[in-house]
Amino acid sequence: MSIELRHLRAFLAIAEEGNVTRAAARLHLTQPAVSRTLAALEKHLGVRLVDRSTHHLALTSEGRAFHDRAAAAVAAFDAALDAEHLRHRPLRLGHAWSAFGPYTTPLLRRWQREHPETPLELLRVDDRTAGLVRGEVDAALLRGPVDAPGLATEELTTEGRVAAVPTDSPLAGRPALLLADLAGETVVLNTVSGTTTLDLWPPAPRPTGTLTVGNTDDWLTAIAAGRGVGVSSASTADMHPHPGVTYRPLTDAPPVHVVLAWRATAPHPATGALVALAHEVTGGAGSSGSSGSSGSSGSSGSSGSSGSSGT
Repeated sequence: MSIELRHLRAFLAIAEEGNVTRAAARLHLTQPAVSRTLAALEKHLGVRLVDRSTHHLALTSEGRAFHDRAAAAVAAFDAALDAEHLRHRPLRLGHAWSAFGPYTTPLLRRWQREHPETPLELLRVDDRTAGLVRGEVDAALLRGPVDAPGLATEELTTEGRVAAVPTDSPLAGRPALLLADLAGETVVLNTVSGTTTLDLWPPAPRPTGTLTVGNTDDWLTAIAAGRGVGVSSASTADMHPHPGVTYRPLTDAPPVHVVLAWRATAPHPATGALVALAHEVTGGAGSSGSSGSSGSSGSSGSSGSSGSSGT
């Protein structure tokens, strides 16, 4: 049996709706037809994609792994048939937070001036690859290790790390902090798109309390509310000031690598130009040369570092 686009659309609708009946209504099909389509796809793949043991359907581990590939395939197909997209195909640049830090505006302005025929669209996607694996963007500015298969990467720069603490915390009064200074605190971790994990600390002392969030906005809110402290990269202080958050240099933490990533197969034609311009905007520097930024009451202080957040 050959798999067609309708099989992928049915699977994605079920995954997103969490219910076959709602998926069928969304696709303007009958419920039995959608169930048969899903069953045919599972038979072809030889794995179960959806767990039907509960009233609310859930993806299996195989289904979660297949979801991103299916979404990318459908997005690529839809884009290929979009006549307007063909005439004015934009270069979609994803990021999960802060884009290119202080280099964001220079990059966008120079691109508009030097490549007016190809619009550069900056899109925030709360995802570890900023929507790149799912096909939502053509390239992405990412922080930390990039281990998703099928991606090519180019390192642009590195930046130091900062601690983000509540403004009324005693830690906010220090000019700089060490990882050990945070060991007795609850650490707020962005587990969806962030790069910080407890592995940043040595085995001892290591924070024992964590609070997980899904994006930078919630990360900042939790810290400002005094629910914990955070670790990020230096330009977070520049790009995400908050009246309840103070940033301090974290002097003994390793720097964060800032990379531009894109799909290795069939990249956007303007990808090479974007890589070249990104290097030009940073002055060809391989490092921001900053270990963090200072600031009080959420101000960014005097970072001057490149890149974006690594919450």
